[in-house]
Amino acid sequence: MTKAKGPVLFDLDEDAPAPTPADAPPVPDTVEPALQGQAMTTAAALAARPVSRLARWFWSLLVLLITTVASVAAWNFVTDLVTQNVYLGYAVAGLFALFLLVVLLIVIKELSAFARLGRIDKIQHASEAALVSEDLTAARAVVKDLTALYASRDDTRWGRERLKDREADMFDASALIALADHELLGPLDAAARREVEAAARQVATVTALVPLALADVVAALGSNIRMIRRIAEIYGGRSGTLGSWRLTRAVLSHLVATGAVAVGDDMLEPILGGSLLGKLSRRFGEGLVNGALTARVGVAAIEVCRPLPFAKGKRPSVRSIVKTSLSGLVTQKGR
Repeated sequence: MTKAKGPVLFDLDEDAPAPTPADAPPVPDTVEPALQGQAMTTAAALAARPVSRLARWFWSLLVLLITTVASVAAWNFVTDLVTQNVYLGYAVAGLFALFLLVVLLIVIKELSAFARLGRIDKIQHASEAALVSEDLTAARAVVKDLTALYASRDDTRWGRERLKDREADMFDASALIALADHELLGPLDAAARREVEAAARQVATVTALVPLALADVVAALGSNIRMIRRIAEIYGGRSGTLGSWRLTRAVLSHLVATGAVAVGDDMLEPILGGSLLGKLSRRFGEGLVNGALTARVGVAAIEVCRPLPFAKGKRPSVRSIVKTSLSGLVTQKGR
């Protein structure tokens, strides 16, 4: 016996109101991960990666082995060529001698660059010690070394003359070093700041416009190395190739150790405004963060390369540099 099919009735509570679309739960917003400046973070990690002792031994022995093999092969080649053709053999030997001379000059240049960086570092430590102890004699020695460092530069001639006229009127260490700071390093600080702003703008632009993988990392690393080298040259530490790489590693290692590169787009919100930052495209936002991180690297490089430590309140502001260098990019993006 089959049951009859028909409509099924459900008893509803008459007091309960019927559901409406307004009672539906809200659709959850998709929250994108915060901008982290991936290119600059990766570049800093690559440059600041510590090299193990075993790796140092490996590369040192590899270079020594290649140099030995190349030297023996070149010697055998030249001696065999001399036995076959004396004039041609001596001509090739002369070319090898010129090549070795160029290599020797490069080595001398690198050693001179390291010595100059060490000289700036020595002045920096001596000035810090003189300020702590308020030793006027030590401060005068610091000013003498600083003047000798810039004695051959025309862009500091006016400052050196003013310093020479007024240093006898200073009777405490802090006032004397502050005078030397103002007269000699003031124009250099302005030039170094312009280099940082240009590098930050370049890194931000490349990151925003170049979509190729790792291209932004290479551009960020190259721009930062060039920026650090230019800052060193501005303050008198004309670093060579190895010196630039060593200086870059020192600056980025300090930033990685202190967590200064582990920041996101919150660095830009107090400057550009959170509402504006939220309207930017993801790629453009990454470019701005990478540019801001480059500015932070630049300020750290200025502190490392500067012969005198910054006085209280004189340290350049990363936010002001970011605002000057990147605000134009944001304006163009908003148009």
